[in-house]
Amino acid sequence: MNIMRRTRRGLWLNGLSVVMLFVWMAIGTVVGGASIAYAQSSAIDSLVLEDFSKPNEKGFPQNWEAQRSTVTAHETYSIQEEGEQAFLSAKNANQRVYTKEFSWDPKKYPVLSWRWRARVVPENAEFIAAVYPSLDVDLMFIPVNTKYLWSVKLPVGTMKEGGMFSSTEIVIRSGAQPLGEWVEERINVYESFLEIHNHEPADKAWGISLLGGPGVEVDFGSIQVHER
Repeated sequence: MNIMRRTRRGLWLNGLSVVMLFVWMAIGTVVGGASIAYAQSSAIDSLVLEDFSKPNEKGFPQNWEAQRSTVTAHETYSIQEEGEQAFLSAKNANQRVYTKEFSWDPKKYPVLSWRWRARVVPENAEFIAAVYPSLDVDLMFIPVNTKYLWSVKLPVGTMKEGGMFSSTEIVIRSGAQPLGEWVEERINVYESFLEIHNHEPADKAWGISLLGGPGVEVDFGSIQVHER
């Protein structure tokens, strides 16, 4: 009789375990489905291309190159920190620095944003800094870019058409103020490319160049792209 009771009790416990297992699986499925839905609804709407958090042994940003002289670039461009914030400092630069590591779809992420800060601007300075996003290359595999300029004197909206070996220049900020303060720019570089070049850019952008003005001290902060 005791054996029968123990057997029935064992069968009942086994049955309860099976039921609990199915309930747990059902809950897990619901929770898992919810988390997947949340991930899909929280799709990435921006990408950080560069935050200058990774200097090389010389304090120069990794995967960046000099337009002409690497030695001079290392003397004039260096990664600095303020608290937990890293940035690229340019002092009396005479050439661009660039990277080809930035690869994004300009149709999906058409808006480029960056921060920059003017620190020292001589009275005779013509411009403070420039950012060159390159969304394509030409038939000779030369980057096709647009020069977005922080000018000292030219008014915002001034545009200078580029040539075979020069970039179309657009003034997006004018004047040396605010001095010592970060300012942010947001430019729809995809639309600009269409207006200037009258054709679609490449499926993947080529990269970005940065330029500090002669005699100027200017900082470049994080660079991002956005869906809108």
